[in-house]
Amino acid sequence: MSRKDIERAAARSPGTDRVDRVGLVGAGVVVAVEALWLLVGLPAGALVSDLGALAVAGWAAVACAAAARRHPARVRRFWLLLAVTMALALAGRALWTIERLLGNSLPHTLPTGLIFAASLVTGTAALFLSVTAPRTTVGRARTLLDGVIVGLALVPIGWLLIFRNVSLADLDEPLRTAGLLYPTFDLMQLTILVAVMVPKRPVWLPMALLGASLTVRAVADAIYVAQVAAGTYQTGTPIDVLWPLSYLLIVVATRMPAPRDHGVTEDATEKPLPPWWRVVLPYLPVGGAIVATMLARDVDGHTPMPIFLSMMALLAVLALRQGLAANENLRLVVRLRKLAYADQLTGLPNRLAFTRKLRIALRGTDRVAVLLLDLDGFKQVNDRFGHTTGDTLLSGLSRRMRRAVGDDGMIARIGGDEFAVLVTGGRPLAPERLAERLLAALQPSPGEELVGVHPSASIGIAEYGPQHISHTDLLRDADIAMYAAKAAGKSAYRRCTQGLRESAVSRAELIADLRRAVDEQQLHLEFQPIVDLATGTVRSAEALVRWRHPALGMLSPARFLPLAEETGLIVSIDRWVIHEACRAAATWQDRVPAVTVAVNIAASHLRRPDLIATVTEAIAAAGLAPRALTLELTESALIEGSDVVLDRLRQLRELGFRIAIDDFGTGYSSLSYLHRIPATELKIDRSFVGRIPEDTRAYATVEMVTRLAGAFDLGVVAEGVETERQHEAVAAIGCLQGQGYRYGRPASLAELRTVLADTRPPDVPGVAESGLTLT
Repeated sequence: MSRKDIERAAARSPGTDRVDRVGLVGAGVVVAVEALWLLVGLPAGALVSDLGALAVAGWAAVACAAAARRHPARVRRFWLLLAVTMALALAGRALWTIERLLGNSLPHTLPTGLIFAASLVTGTAALFLSVTAPRTTVGRARTLLDGVIVGLALVPIGWLLIFRNVSLADLDEPLRTAGLLYPTFDLMQLTILVAVMVPKRPVWLPMALLGASLTVRAVADAIYVAQVAAGTYQTGTPIDVLWPLSYLLIVVATRMPAPRDHGVTEDATEKPLPPWWRVVLPYLPVGGAIVATMLARDVDGHTPMPIFLSMMALLAVLALRQGLAANENLRLVVRLRKLAYADQLTGLPNRLAFTRKLRIALRGTDRVAVLLLDLDGFKQVNDRFGHTTGDTLLSGLSRRMRRAVGDDGMIARIGGDEFAVLVTGGRPLAPERLAERLLAALQPSPGEELVGVHPSASIGIAEYGPQHISHTDLLRDADIAMYAAKAAGKSAYRRCTQGLRESAVSRAELIADLRRAVDEQQLHLEFQPIVDLATGTVRSAEALVRWRHPALGMLSPARFLPLAEETGLIVSIDRWVIHEACRAAATWQDRVPAVTVAVNIAASHLRRPDLIATVTEAIAAAGLAPRALTLELTESALIEGSDVVLDRLRQLRELGFRIAIDDFGTGYSSLSYLHRIPATELKIDRSFVGRIPEDTRAYATVEMVTRLAGAFDLGVVAEGVETERQHEAVAAIGCLQGQGYRYGRPASLAELRTVLADTRPPDVPGVAESGLTLT
């Protein structure tokens, strides 16, 4: 709504609104009095009906004009045309009344006919200016033809039902004959109104009232025509109240508010589909018209001339309508093809178009190369700034890359933040040169200030060769090279080589083997003790998973856990570790109930709502108390956790489970998250402990963390203690517990139980000599 529209609406005074209400009530009273007058059969009924119709039609014209003044521009034109239509109805009715008072019982004169034709044109034009009407010329033409089809199809039907016994000699007056077509024109307009109103949800109430008005008028005109054809029509009968009633419904419609979305232009792809009956609506009467034409033949088999002419016109309009439909279908097919092969956000070709071009290029003999580009860190952009910013960024970067590629290749968006470039033999530019150009294009311009909004890119290059059987092989190699570029530090490109290809195959095979590892019992646990630094007593044992691969032998966690996290297998591995660790702890609880077991929880598992159920089921099955299980969580996983994750940790802590922050000091440490996380202990990362004897800053860091833990009432475990000097340093600082090769290497459950079976608290060297120093 424009500023002028708002000012116009605000300028509407209470007095004006009161006048409108009085006018509506007055028009209603006129219709009610006329209806009562005609039903009772009081004298001068014809004059009363004429005066009533004149009064209500006049007020309808005034009310429509008033509605036009207070509504927005597009709706204003709709109401102005309705005001003109009602003014024409008033003029036609006035002329009718004058002619009737002069002695013409049915004054179908030329001026009356012209006025009616003009009102038909303005009323139909108003429908095409409603808020739900088609916005294109083709759409308006289709809707108009639908109305004409219905109108022409009703001519044979009306002839069969009403005029079959009327002699053609009785229809020698053209104007009177045209007057008998009033119901046809009414239904034509009603069809157009339904066509423009149905696709809109919700329906604009004035259109519904206008439809009711047209329906009442169509019923009145149909009864009038039937009575005229039978020679029984008389003025001043109850039927005459239907015309002012139709005008009254228009007055009511003017009181309705303007549509809220009157200024919104809907995208064609978002418009709701019309119901099935709306599609077949204009064709439904056609079958009836054909049957009526056959039944209307005389004894000699001749078709009456009016029916013959109407059917010829109907066939012509149907042919035009079908031609229009065929044209629309062709345009739709062209548009759908564009939509099928284009990315809607960036305007670039999509994966389907790229694959199609690639397959065509591979049929030739020229060189074919593919550059697969993945934006680095784009997920963080979406998470930090939102998807709207992400979409804006993608659009801008796609324009840069399109300019960088130019005529040297075809660039397409094949995924969320993935792009591909096709280079064929007709373009002599080397793929590596094009990759450098793309990386340069993605660098932020000097004037761009937002940090982190311009992700870098990793590009993989694959050139068609003997090892490629199909386009999928070429894309696979480009994908392998792209991941190699990411591993090389991102913002780089790599060409696929035989070594990379073999490494990718090995990696895929290892992932496939990892999927079977849990079910085939290839995983097992080793336990590393966590000891009391003062006495050397084992206080806890951390469960560490190992993979005994049937072909590759024993694999360390660093070899397979990153793959597990990448593929989502880490959750099932975590569940297995939790259950196995609890079962192991149950075997020593009767001798040393104070010794707990610790397990590591992956970040992805931490975000799952079933984590609580997993750990509670594990301790219940093993017969442990919750305090016997410590959940070790990495610092980075905790910092990235949402409020839901923090609530989950609080629930675990309330249940009695212990929570340790592992590798403390290596993430983005802050005091604020220590306040929020319900931890019970900190595990100082081995990178600090290992430098304590030589690095005063590392010593100060460990000392500071120990004091910080004391302030927060948290226990402290020094990780990675390997030498006597490190042991003495962390003990002197005040760390109460330690973990590392100095106290014992990871070993089997049987070896751990051997140590725990010795009820004598061993001294520190004794622990190392007790069998826990196995490699």
